[in-house]
Parts: sequence; C-alpha cells; structure tokens
Amino acid sequence: MIRILFLGDIVGEPGRSAVIKTVPILREERQIDFFIANGENAAGGRGITPKIAIDLLRCGIAVITTGDHVWDQRDLAAWLPTEPRVLRPANYPAGAPGAGSIVLETAKGRVGVLNLQGRTFMQPILENPFRVADEEVERLRAETPVIFVDMHCETTSEKIAMGRHLDGRVSALVGTHTHVQTADERIFPGGTAFLCDAGMCGPEESILGRQIEPIVTRFQNNLPLAFPVARGRVRLCGMQVDVEAATGRALAVERFMRMVEL
Repeated sequence: MIRILFLGDIVGEPGRSAVIKTVPILREERQIDFFIANGENAAGGRGITPKIAIDLLRCGIAVITTGDHVWDQRDLAAWLPTEPRVLRPANYPAGAPGAGSIVLETAKGRVGVLNLQGRTFMQPILENPFRVADEEVERLRAETPVIFVDMHCETTSEKIAMGRHLDGRVSALVGTHTHVQTADERIFPGGTAFLCDAGMCGPEESILGRQIEPIVTRFQNNLPLAFPVARGRVRLCGMQVDVEAATGRALAVERFMRMVEL
C-alpha cells in the first residue's frame, strides 16, 4: 500500500510556511509515503517562483502541480524545463515549457502524477483535457498503475466528469482551483478515489486566502483594488488516499484538514 497526501492550493507566504513546517510532521504522524501539492498561488497569491518551488521540494513535497496562474511569475518559464517535479497542465499546446506529468520511484513502487486544467470558465482555454488525459494516462500506465491526477478547474461538473471518465484507469483524482474544500470524497466503482476540491493551504480568516475587506469592497463597487494575502492561522486542506501498489486501486480516501499556528 502506498499512502499519498495531496495538499490543496498553497496561498502566499502563510500557506507555504505552514506547509514547510508541517510536512515533516505529517510524514511521521500519518506515515505518508508521497506528498503532492498545488503551488500555483504560492508566490504572493499568484504563481510560483523557482526559489519557492525548491523550498517546497526540500521540505518533502515530491511533486508540485499548478494551473491557470503557472506563468504569473516571469522567471518560471525558463526554469521549468530544468525541474521535472514541478508540473504545468498537460493540456497546454505542444511547445509550452515544462511537462504535465511525471513518474517517480519510491520505496514502495512508482507513482505517476498528472496535472490537467479544465476549460469551463477558465482562461486561457487549453486543449481538450479529456483527450489529453486519455493519451497521458495510457502512457503513464505503461510505467505504473499508481496515478494521481490534479484537475485544476472551476466547475464541479467538469471535475466530476473527468473523475468518472478516468475511473478505473487512475488511482485518484482531486480537484483544485476554487480554494474551498468539498465534502464528496468517495471511491468510484472502478477503484478511483475522488474529491471535487481539495481546498487551500492558506489563512483561515480570509476570502480564498486574501484579505477580507478588499474583496468585499470589490463586490460592492466593482472598482479595481489590490487583494493582499491575508495573515494569521493557516488551514491546511487536502486529500489522503491509500493505494494498492500492485493494481493502482484506491483502498481508502479521506479529506484532510489541519490548523497551523505560525
């Protein structure tokens, strides 16, 4: 059995500090074999820098996934091809820097990770993720039956549809992007663990990790404002899944949440 813990969208300095502080503890407490985290909001709430990515990898994150903010920090594009453990969505057109999937060796066998981005209410509109998923999963399954998918997407329907589409072909699929953890964790009939959204790793007293007042004001007057990352106690959210290494079938799934004082 391989135990995987996925951490939802890391928001700014509070989120990444809490993750770096807590991952080594979680490894021992929960006997985690493999950590994955979505890091696309780790740099001030928009994108990720090479330095931040390296800090997260050093703390024990095995693979960092991203999404629609992947290119927000200008120095990432040139660096991304040098670090295969940091993924961008696989359904970017051919020629985009970096890769959308990876297979890594662990003490208990190989683990594949696939990063996809949905298209409904998302910008930019990328290649069809369902077609790309078929191609990527077939290629990954030639190396390992243990495959974890981050579906970075706005709508619940598109996330659920992808989970159903890949049921029995991947070990787990979790949604990211909305920063709000859902309560629909389950294992589909084919053996794929699913959670519609992992939630975020960011300040609890916030709106999606940002300071409350500017967001409320923006909804009131529609005027452009800065949305600074909030401070204070951090809520770490994600999904833990136990996978049968020989078959890739999920054996157990649970939502993960922990409060962290910084």
